[in-house]
Amino acid sequence: MASRTQQGTEAARSPTACYWELSQFPAITGAALGAAAGAQSFQLYTECSRPDLPRRRLLRFSRHYSLHRTGNGGLTVSRAALSTEINNQLLSRDSPTGQHRAVLSRCPQQGHELLEVWGSSGRSHSVDLTALGKHGEVYTEGPFACLAWSHSETQLLYVAERSRPKRWAPCAWDVPGAARPAEEVEDEEEQFVYHEDWGEALSTRSVPVLCALDLESSSLSVLEGIPEHLSPGQALWSPGDHGVVFVGWWHEPFRLGLSACSNRRSGIFHLDLSSRSCELLSAEHGAAFSPRLSPDGRRLLYLEGDVGGPHRQCLRLCMVSMLTWQTRQTVTVLDVVQEPTEGESFAGLFTEVLPLRCWAADSQRVVLSTPQRSRTDLLLVDTEAATVTNLTAGSPEGCWELLTLQWDLLVATCSAPHHPPSLVVAVLPPAGQELPLCWVPVEDTPIVPAVTWKTLTVRPPCSGQSPAVHSTQAFEALLLSPPDSMAPHPLVVCPHGGPHAVFDARWRPGMAALCWLGFAVLLVNYRGSLGFGQASISSLLSRVGEQDVADTQLAVEQALHSEPLDPHRLALLAGSHGAFIALHLLTHEPKRYRACALRSPVSNLPALLGTSDIPDWRYTSLGLPYSFERVPHAEEVATMLLRSPIAQAARVQTPVLLCVGARDRRVSPTQAVELYRVLRARGVPVRLLWYPQGGHALAGVEMEADVFKNCAQWLLQHVGLP
Repeated sequence: MASRTQQGTEAARSPTACYWELSQFPAITGAALGAAAGAQSFQLYTECSRPDLPRRRLLRFSRHYSLHRTGNGGLTVSRAALSTEINNQLLSRDSPTGQHRAVLSRCPQQGHELLEVWGSSGRSHSVDLTALGKHGEVYTEGPFACLAWSHSETQLLYVAERSRPKRWAPCAWDVPGAARPAEEVEDEEEQFVYHEDWGEALSTRSVPVLCALDLESSSLSVLEGIPEHLSPGQALWSPGDHGVVFVGWWHEPFRLGLSACSNRRSGIFHLDLSSRSCELLSAEHGAAFSPRLSPDGRRLLYLEGDVGGPHRQCLRLCMVSMLTWQTRQTVTVLDVVQEPTEGESFAGLFTEVLPLRCWAADSQRVVLSTPQRSRTDLLLVDTEAATVTNLTAGSPEGCWELLTLQWDLLVATCSAPHHPPSLVVAVLPPAGQELPLCWVPVEDTPIVPAVTWKTLTVRPPCSGQSPAVHSTQAFEALLLSPPDSMAPHPLVVCPHGGPHAVFDARWRPGMAALCWLGFAVLLVNYRGSLGFGQASISSLLSRVGEQDVADTQLAVEQALHSEPLDPHRLALLAGSHGAFIALHLLTHEPKRYRACALRSPVSNLPALLGTSDIPDWRYTSLGLPYSFERVPHAEEVATMLLRSPIAQAARVQTPVLLCVGARDRRVSPTQAVELYRVLRARGVPVRLLWYPQGGHALAGVEMEADVFKNCAQWLLQHVGLP
């Protein structure tokens, strides 16, 4: 890989070749440690993936390493085995002692889901879950999914779709009253009843149930006692295996989209398996999730936010301390950070999930990764002292993600816009001695040539409004550039979607490929982005289409003023809410941008009220309260339309490429069709790409590659080669 990459742009001039070359660096998606003899040697198991473009699918494989702790607190690492393909594996989880591994896989021929247990002597258990017929498809990803070992290592807990009778398709020659197979019988009055689901990316997730597999008796049961108004997920066993802790999402009066929305009402519950009583452990009206039990079983950590408002927020880190399940106390370890002061190292918690294993062996300290401005850093939290230590601040890598923390061994990945993900390990020192950490590379990737990057700080002008109403704090943008010898560079401007998301300084092969093609890329974290405190997020409410647009343009002007960029060759590349911002920029300055490529664009806000899985955001974005029974008023619809780019589409002169997925539940693809027709009728160069299997993210190996190729070619065609 290193030798191929070092050929740089000389060997890869076309968008397809650039993307192919840079997408071959594996993403490390999971890790687990197993202890060997003497507790000084460990086996490290990792799961990786990368696009397999020739076969048009994601290649998933595992790697194995041996770690050994030396006498001075250091580590030595060696590769223990060759990589192994794991494409049929859906979920895997190591037992608490690391002696067993549970694997959920799909049989390629029958399509059945198999749950197996493997150990040093081979496979000890294999259960065909599909053949048992006690539930529907197992949840293998998303907010509900889990696979949890009991402390005794005799039971496994997971989440699946509730079983429904098969629908019977009547035929014209059916005889009235004729017998049907028992497994196909369903009340004819019920077979066409609408079943709600949890929205974008969760269209097959409607009624989850908790399932427990007893390995000793080989019996499978669907747990009872969970209230009917809750959808359970993220489950784990309570101490002693007497109960189950899980997250329950309220789904009454109806479900709202859950993907990328951590503001849905949810709580941490405890289900007593003997009495079947279910008790709420977290706040009554909060959004709580991601429970993690300490090694000594006396502390339960979880994340909590507010219900409603911005779909992603600055979160609280809460903890249930207990001597027993009957005598316990809930405390807030870290509260919401409203607006970090200049130079303050901690900007708040913005992660949507805690690592499955994040506790230190002392059951007091926790390590997690979260956006901090335009970086993602590893933070160490002392749950007793309520203090935060940034373990990676100032490192040359801009994105750190914890994979696992076991036996005080940290396993993490780190990357940067010019540096694909590397796998590293470190020993966590005793409390108070954590800095500096000594990271040992396990799989180190080379720096990608012809890509440089920096962080730009942008200070908005004072609006005259009260800071309590509108934050005036600085925001940031990441600038990726080709070599200076190619200056001045054409600039591709990218405001992120969300809008409450963030461009952190991680490896993105598509952005690096644009640099290889000769473009500079500006990733804008306008006010409202994650990582800058809650005040910044809240400042965007009621000001979408105004503040975010002005911030993006301000970042562009600053970059043009301070960097070797060509002001006459500007382009826009964005998706979802970022595309909404880009369209506004096209209407504000019709002749400023020479090309625009958009994915899943938002162009008509009121039209989303009846088509999006998150209709609440249409009200929240205008600063209006949302209620489930709410119906739109004429003045509100008018305000939404005036904030919509479609209302000013007549001003657009820039060539526009639109890429949409036919199965998008978040932003209806008809938004792009409407815009396409308006632009085409007015003679604006426009092209629409329609992906029949695509969702909002246009995810998938073949789809992502095709979207990049077409976007890059559109930019090259209309902006010109450097």
